[in-house]
Amino acid sequence: MTSTVKSETTKNKFEKFKAEKDGLAVKEELNYFAEIGWEALDKTDLEQRLKWLGIFYRPVTPGKFMLRMRTPNGILTSQQVKVLAEIVQRYGDDGSADITTRQNIQLRGVRLEDIPDIFSRLKEAGMTSMQSGMDNVRNITGSPVAGLDGDELIDTRNLVQKVQDMITNCGEGNPEFTNLPRKFNIAIEGGRDNSVHAEINDIAFVPAYKEGKLGFNVLVGGFFSSKRCEAAIPLNAWIPPTEEAVVGVSRAILEVYRDRGLRANRQKSRLMWLIEELGLEEFRNLVEQAFGQSLERAATEDVIDWDKRDHIGVQAQQQPGKSYVGLHVPVGRLTADDLFDLARLAEVYGESELRFTVEQNVIIPHIATENIDTFLTEPLLEKFSIEPEPLSRSLVSCTGAQFCNFALVETKQRALAVAKELESELNIPNDVRIHWTGCPNSCGQPQVAQIGLMGTKARKDGKMVEAVDLFMGGKVGKDAQLGSRVQKGIPCEDLPSVLRQILIDEFGATPK
Repeated sequence: MTSTVKSETTKNKFEKFKAEKDGLAVKEELNYFAEIGWEALDKTDLEQRLKWLGIFYRPVTPGKFMLRMRTPNGILTSQQVKVLAEIVQRYGDDGSADITTRQNIQLRGVRLEDIPDIFSRLKEAGMTSMQSGMDNVRNITGSPVAGLDGDELIDTRNLVQKVQDMITNCGEGNPEFTNLPRKFNIAIEGGRDNSVHAEINDIAFVPAYKEGKLGFNVLVGGFFSSKRCEAAIPLNAWIPPTEEAVVGVSRAILEVYRDRGLRANRQKSRLMWLIEELGLEEFRNLVEQAFGQSLERAATEDVIDWDKRDHIGVQAQQQPGKSYVGLHVPVGRLTADDLFDLARLAEVYGESELRFTVEQNVIIPHIATENIDTFLTEPLLEKFSIEPEPLSRSLVSCTGAQFCNFALVETKQRALAVAKELESELNIPNDVRIHWTGCPNSCGQPQVAQIGLMGTKARKDGKMVEAVDLFMGGKVGKDAQLGSRVQKGIPCEDLPSVLRQILIDEFGATPK
């Protein structure tokens, strides 16, 4: 252990409460919590430790919790989707579900007294929310068309599932990895277009050929935070696309991070800070020691050589006579009825499978070619279009102030309203990726967008108003790069005119 890491003696408040009681411990107390009610809970259990189980207390909607699932590779069966629909349905107008930018799904309006029953139903359906919040590994992403794409290089589905199983003990909870210094993101890309945004993950596996053999180059350290954002850097390691290698290297990096990660200042507790503290070569040596064998040096180039696709519309699969259809879900918001309808479409037309994308959309695969025309007449496609307008198509938004106490502005409905206003006024020749995030935590990932909008407050006419900071220049797919902040404190009421001019000046839009 380096001297700097060893000298960290002061614990921040998060490290103190984790040392007092592991977050996973509240799993055994859920029945008791349900009996006494959320208002009687210990404050730290309520506001922090429940997140280890994916249960989030929301101060802006007291008594109505958010439940964050784990959806490895963004794949669910129609039966699983129906279980989720039934859960949110019981809460009426308070119940809804959001697709996240990590191919995941979050349920809203959940009552704590129902959690024991909900967890029983989730386990029966083969789902879990375990270790999906706070200082844990978040949902593991993979290509949304894994096993479908005729041009894919590596089918990531099993690898993603095995990494999740290792981290969560097959969904039961794994104390080995419940005390990381901070949250942690892993992505496994199997295609050519960087569908998982590899550059923003703490660990990313990206396809690469070495001496004619296909495997993964390993990237490390990508992250967003309120104080700093960094793209992942090469570990200078290549591994074969096997379960042993991918799971083993993931475990090794997590162990090094868990045991050596900086913990005094939470703003400096992400993996990149540790890599910089140790030096990349020393960090790599420690990973090799934890892995138990040396790592081959990286392939010269990876195979991320396509522009990024959004998977919307009808696309041919590698399976003859089958297609998948990508549906645009405006800012990822789903009702119980939407979930029931999506499950029905997957059963009637497909093979009872649905997939989520990091753009917050839904894919229904395995539709026979002869049934596509009938599928496209389904009423749900009037709401979830396969031909959305050029701003709506690539629009991404975090939860915003409606449900999140960190958000400084309302995002989802405002994002839709602004997009529709601009689409009504402008001819926009190409899709433009606009990402909204309600606060500097960057859940909406504005740094990967062509136009990124981050919630803040600004003064206008002597009053504090909702506003955004403007980011530009994010690029995804081949040669991905993070955008940078170019303007601060634009009042939200002035935003349409500002964006209108940007679309005309930078993206070739013309007035209608």
